[in-house]
Amino acid sequence: MSSSVLVVDDDPGVLDVVSFMLRREGFDVHEEREGTAALAAARDRRYDIVILDVMLPGMSGTDICRELRAESDVPILMLTARDAELDRVLGLELGADDYVTKPFSTVELLSRVRAILRRRELDRANGGSAVRHLGGLHIDLGRHEVLVDGKRVHLTLSEFKVLALLAEQPDAVVSRKELMQHLWASEHVGDEHACEVHISNLRRKIERDPSEPQRLVTVRGLGYKLIPA
Repeated sequence: MSSSVLVVDDDPGVLDVVSFMLRREGFDVHEEREGTAALAAARDRRYDIVILDVMLPGMSGTDICRELRAESDVPILMLTARDAELDRVLGLELGADDYVTKPFSTVELLSRVRAILRRRELDRANGGSAVRHLGGLHIDLGRHEVLVDGKRVHLTLSEFKVLALLAEQPDAVVSRKELMQHLWASEHVGDEHACEVHISNLRRKIERDPSEPQRLVTVRGLGYKLIPA
């Protein structure tokens, strides 16, 4: 069964090229050019991934990302302008899993899409019924559920992936490179800044005081580690 993709971009040229490439690779593609219609389409059907431009008429891509993330864990890949650093950071903070800057090659975009979908499949295959208890953290790998001090928190696919890796070896230091390779399930480690944003987002969700992390701590010059607390 082919993976379903919602592609949202108001530029007909970009939309046509991306959709053609994905269909050629066997994806089931649905297109939207306007923000409000895109959000409705994403809610109407369960897609395997959403490719979402930031600048859209009707409703911005970041607003769509915020709405979707509040109700779904569908993987989201943002398309941003090369000089739009704030858009990229905001997208990741709102729960996007990755981003690609314009102009981009279709080869790069396809690689990122496949990496995200591969991560999702690996999570489903390896999740099992394993549960990790680390102090006030309860991590259910099979259900993709995280409880923090007894309260359920919603993590994006990337955030959960990072937390699950750190939870495999509590108190052990994991380098940024290892996290990135695990996150993208390949030797291609993407943008290290994306990893830093995911760590920051995780701290906001699992720490009692994100400004003074006690669970997800930085080991200067080495990486990060998860401490039961």
